[in-house]
Amino acid sequence: MSAEVKIKAESRTQFGKGAARRIRREDKVPAVLYGHGAAPQHITLPGHDLMLALKTANALLSIELDGDSQLALPKQVQRDPIRGFIEHADLILVRRGEKVTVDVPLVLVGQAAPEALVTVDHQTIELEAEATHIPESVEVDIEGLGVGTQIQAGDLKLPQGSTLVLDAEALVVNFIAAPTAEELEAELAEAEAEVGIEHDVSDAELEAAAADAADGAEGATGDAGSDPSQE
Repeated sequence: MSAEVKIKAESRTQFGKGAARRIRREDKVPAVLYGHGAAPQHITLPGHDLMLALKTANALLSIELDGDSQLALPKQVQRDPIRGFIEHADLILVRRGEKVTVDVPLVLVGQAAPEALVTVDHQTIELEAEATHIPESVEVDIEGLGVGTQIQAGDLKLPQGSTLVLDAEALVVNFIAAPTAEELEAELAEAEAEVGIEHDVSDAELEAAAADAADGAEGATGDAGSDPSQE
């Protein structure tokens, strides 16, 4: 279960793009805290502390504001597409003991059989759990599993206190035959042909082609020499 992270917040009274830029220059993040029918609270949070806290999925935040403490979960986080820093955060209020629906990362444990290629259809699993006891991940053991194996959501061993929200029959992990080197080369050549990629012929390929042509010419000469009509 993820630990509760305390973060000191400040009330925000200035809005707009200009105000947001000034806040970010101070290494702070504009955020909105809402939920439980309360009016949205516009706040700023320390950028570094928030970034560290959100490295954990579904981080439980204890927002310290004006001498009061409120629990919240990240609802939506906007990041700079190039530099990756947090631009804005929407946080939803939760209470101890309250059930919440969250997406929890799926983690594969072990190695599948060598001939099997593992494909994951759901990177996260939708669960219901207590707000203060949200699991960090759902583990699935794939050790030694071979081609043809399929793991559905209902097959997963969920952390204690969690219940499945995702359809129990949803395919989560699939094990298919790994492609051969020849199949991979053929797929690559087909993909390159579709986008018009052409490769220069190497000297080795030219020599091989010339040798094949020479062999073919010799064979043709031999056949002509044995033609009864020429005797």
